[in-house]
Amino acid sequence: MNRLEELWLTVSVGILVIFMFIIGYQTFALGMGPPSHKETIDPQQVDQIEPFDEPGLKMLGDKQYEVVMILQAFAFTPSHIEIPIGSEVEFTMTSKDVTHGFQIPGTNINAMVMPGHIQKISHTFNEPGEYLVVCNEYCGIGHQAMSTTITVK
Repeated sequence: MNRLEELWLTVSVGILVIFMFIIGYQTFALGMGPPSHKETIDPQQVDQIEPFDEPGLKMLGDKQYEVVMILQAFAFTPSHIEIPIGSEVEFTMTSKDVTHGFQIPGTNINAMVMPGHIQKISHTFNEPGEYLVVCNEYCGIGHQAMSTTITVK
């Protein structure tokens, strides 16, 4: 084998090992892996399955909240949420019908919510104001009207 070929082979394998190490570190140590979709439910029975049988805001601890949401044809349930400033909120969501999006512009919240799967995402709201929540996945003819608000006081 030529010396130049050996060099290229060594560099290529080295780069692959480095990339694999970075991806492994981000996934396992930093928890930045893709969702596993291990939590699934029957989309036809959403209204009878906990916690979706009582959607809304629930206090978990000091400045810690959970918002249980159901996304369905052009609507978010609950339709409006009020949260105290500085609160960490975990959104637990599912869809009853088709794939929906859940995005809060100006934050790092952007998730796909698929029927039969439970999607969880969290965010700390440190700035007061009214946050618009939009569906950013086309879900049908009334898609442009699918929005709600989160008020942080």
